Formats: sequence, structure tokens, C-alpha cells
Amino acid sequence: MVAIDQNVFYIVIAAIVVVGLIVALMQWRRVREAQTNVEFLTKQAELKKIELVERDLESKRMMSDIVLPKDQQEKLTNIRETTSELMHKAGYLHSEINERVNRLEAQTEYAKLQKLLMDIEKKEEELEKKTSKVKGGKTK
Repeated sequence: MVAIDQNVFYIVIAAIVVVGLIVALMQWRRVREAQTNVEFLTKQAELKKIELVERDLESKRMMSDIVLPKDQQEKLTNIRETTSELMHKAGYLHSEINERVNRLEAQTEYAKLQKLLMDIEKKEEELEKKTSKVKGGKTK
């Protein structure tokens, strides 16, 4: 009897350790992916900045040679402002999408872990029923 209870205890402990390891590995993988994404986005942003500076220098060089009327300068200013606003909106949408994807992954992971926990509880109940039948059969 004591051996069976002890074995059940060890099985429960092992299941908890396995679930803990799975969660830890998944979190570690997520952190690694996030670090890779941050590095990639940082390099991408640096390249974009360099490209923008090059374009800006080229346009300034070209504009220094040409004197535009005031209405054309205002149009260019409006276009630059609109472009800037659109880039900010695009950045916000990109961030929102990433956050929603992260939330979806977390919800999915939570659901999987809940199902795993329910399965473990069912197995424990079945084991307890079997052990109680064995105990009941020997005492009779």
C-alpha cells in the first residue's frame, strides 16, 4: 500500500517537473525569438535611417541648385508631413499586430497547459480509483 502511494507521489512529482520544464523551454524559446526579432528590427531601422539620410542629402543637394516658388515648397512640406504621419501609423499598427500575436500565443499556451492539467487530474483520479479498488479488495 505504502509503495503504491509512494509511486503515485513520484509520478505526480515527475509530471509537475515535466510540465515545468516544458513551460521553461517554451519561455526560453520565446525570449530567444524576441531577441532575434529585436536585433533584426534594429538592423532594419539602422538601414532605413541610412537610406533616409542618403535620400535627404541627395534631395537637399538637388534642391540647393533649384529655387522653388513658395507654393511648391509648401506642397513639399505637406507631403513630408503626411509621409511622416503615415510612417508613425504604420509603426503603431506593426506594434499592435506583434502584441496581438504575442497575446494569441500566450492564450494558446494557456489552453494547452489547462488541457494537460485536466488530463493529469483524470489520470490521477483513475489511479486513485484503481488503488482504492485494490485496497478495498484486500480488506474484504
